[in-house]
Amino acid sequence: MAPSSAPRARAGGPDRDRPGDAGVKEEALAGSEKEKMLSGALYRASDPELVGERRRCRSLLRAFNAEPEEDGRLSLLRQLLGGIGRGSSIQPPFACDYGYNVSVGDDVYVNFNTVILDCAPVTIGDGTQIAPGVQLLAADHPRDPHLRRTLLELARPISIGSNVWIGAAAIVCPGVSVGDDSIVGAGSVVTRDIPAGVVAVGDPCRVVREL
Repeated sequence: MAPSSAPRARAGGPDRDRPGDAGVKEEALAGSEKEKMLSGALYRASDPELVGERRRCRSLLRAFNAEPEEDGRLSLLRQLLGGIGRGSSIQPPFACDYGYNVSVGDDVYVNFNTVILDCAPVTIGDGTQIAPGVQLLAADHPRDPHLRRTLLELARPISIGSNVWIGAAAIVCPGVSVGDDSIVGAGSVVTRDIPAGVVAVGDPCRVVREL
């Protein structure tokens, strides 16, 4: 294929083509920090509930990354992820923030050193192939420097369609979708949606031809 227990989740990649904070204020938000995270609102990743969930995730990841047998790894993935379909495989080492926000379809292959920051839902469709070193980064941060200094963050869902091929070391930024049957070239930085049935490459990633 060419293609912790820390108090806060790791930073994702800024999505250069999407709107900023639109004047969102912390005091205007309601609900638990987890509810805010899942709704796309500003939230605090240092919340004890979220810290505990990330610790659970890291515990399962340690076991997964140390497990030599495919059946054993699959059993751990079923505990970790929101869903994993028939015939799908994720190769260690693998990293994610929560696990339960990741949904993997049937016959998906995820190669070594994939990172998924799943503070928001990340879905991967049937038959998709993900090359080594790919990053799917749903984690986001305020553009306004004063708001960012408060350590509030947010998350935007990522959707990868069916029969997609994402090349090695590509980065998919928050809020992006990649359509069915498309190819994302190695090393690309995907900052906006990619339609179905195209080849897209570069930084920022742009469509170069249809399939």
